[in-house]
Amino acid sequence: MSGSKRGPTRAAVSIDWKQLHREARTRFGIDAFWPGQRELIELALSGRNSLGIMPTGAGKSLCYQLPALFLPGITVVVSPLIALMQDQQEKLAEAEIDASVLNSTLTVSEEKEAAEKIQEGDHQLVYVTPERLEKAGYLELLKSRGVSLFVVDEAHCISQWGHDFRPAYLALSDAIKKLGNPPVMALTATATPEVTTDILEQLDLRLAVVVNTGIDRPNLFYETFRTVNVSAKREQIRRILSEESGNGIIYTATVREANELWHWLASMDEKVSIYHARLRLKEREENQQRFMNDEFHAIVATKAFGLGINKPNIRFVIHYNFPDSLESYCQEAGRGGRDGEPARASLLYRLEDRRIQTYFLGGKYPSGQESLRLYRIMREAAADNGKKELPLGRIREISGMSERRARVILAQLQDAGVVHRGPHGFHYTRDFATEEEFSKFLSEYEERLQGDRERLDTMMRYAQTGGCRVQFVNEYFGVPPGEPCGHCDNCRAQVQPEPIQPAEPVSAPPPPPVLPFEPGDAVQHSDFGAGKVLAVEGESVVVAFDQEGEKKIRSEYLAKAS
Repeated sequence: MSGSKRGPTRAAVSIDWKQLHREARTRFGIDAFWPGQRELIELALSGRNSLGIMPTGAGKSLCYQLPALFLPGITVVVSPLIALMQDQQEKLAEAEIDASVLNSTLTVSEEKEAAEKIQEGDHQLVYVTPERLEKAGYLELLKSRGVSLFVVDEAHCISQWGHDFRPAYLALSDAIKKLGNPPVMALTATATPEVTTDILEQLDLRLAVVVNTGIDRPNLFYETFRTVNVSAKREQIRRILSEESGNGIIYTATVREANELWHWLASMDEKVSIYHARLRLKEREENQQRFMNDEFHAIVATKAFGLGINKPNIRFVIHYNFPDSLESYCQEAGRGGRDGEPARASLLYRLEDRRIQTYFLGGKYPSGQESLRLYRIMREAAADNGKKELPLGRIREISGMSERRARVILAQLQDAGVVHRGPHGFHYTRDFATEEEFSKFLSEYEERLQGDRERLDTMMRYAQTGGCRVQFVNEYFGVPPGEPCGHCDNCRAQVQPEPIQPAEPVSAPPPPPVLPFEPGDAVQHSDFGAGKVLAVEGESVVVAFDQEGEKKIRSEYLAKAS
């Protein structure tokens, strides 16, 4: 249990579990609750704040959709993706539950119709993007209807120390206050202990009960393949596709790699499709729908594909490159096997792939010059206009920055007490007191960048580990590691078959040779130069050479570096 400043103001609803089970069965086809669901449902109906940390595909949506049928006011659900909201609305319609969406895709007439239905009490759930909650008119509309539960989906997005920080989420604490402090349910599939603490602090939750069911999905079979070059990656993908009759996702780190892999697989007569942000919207939607209809063996995609996808029978998820963090990997791999049936999570590991993610990290945060420019813009605007607020659009126009970059800097300036967020924008409040204060402000970006580098290093350690992968993941997310899973590639490799007893006594075989190398040893090869041992496999050693990349070498051709 964790504490903070705010307590829920709504009265508890009496809980009739027989009726809850009946609605769950009738509307959602659910006969029994999964771990964590019952606890979160009870907390919502009791008017208490909660943070649910449950694996991808573990039924987080039911934790608020079912209570919404029994609560007197509306349930507001903050979601980062429009596609995710639309998918949820369609699923609820099938369950005969009315839900509204408030996002940028609505026309003026659609927006007016949605507002009228909310005002009249026709809809029990309202899905909204965080950007919409920055507008006073939307907050007044929701407040007038009465909010019984405020849900923050993908709650890790609010943490500046998480892998997928979204500045628009920082306004949610203000929105909760303006809505009358309803009980809050925050939900995420991935949160380290540090991110968990930050979520609770950013949302200003008091006595929030943390329900953490862990990250493990027993039906997911994790495996990693060391692939020294593009040819090795492609052949490994061909092998997996030949072994799997179901359909799946192949994730690449870049659009270029997605296009190249898609063309190559198509030339091999594989029935594959493609999805990335540079395709035309109509083409993306068509490819996605055909994949949902099981028309393709696989879809090659960047990380743009997935959050809005609820396809239960995905049998494999292949990562052509390792992603930026273990959080990203678990979310993306977790899109496999949501029907509870076995699914493969395959990572193709190559040391050189680190450069791709390092390049992305380099452009993720604003530079010191950008921060200084925006600081001066706000200060000069205050000198010209006094306390008049500048809308975000005007700030972007003056600065020439993207919305995300401007939001990140404004969030930091707000934390420093230099600007203040008002109902219509931001206004300047004071100068930095000293140069040291300004330097500290800028240093926070470097701290966050260092955190991203550490997450990338952890992802690489996961790829290289010789231990149980599920235990590795559990330890990273701060839950007890438990016993070895028994079904990841490393666990399977350690299971020895029962020896066959010979009919007649035979001499014992000679003991296996003891190799002089261990992972982490520095070694030297006459042709490939210096390297570091990654793994020992039988009488061979996998080495990451400084100049030649990864190679598998027989031990007798290596020498320990002095």
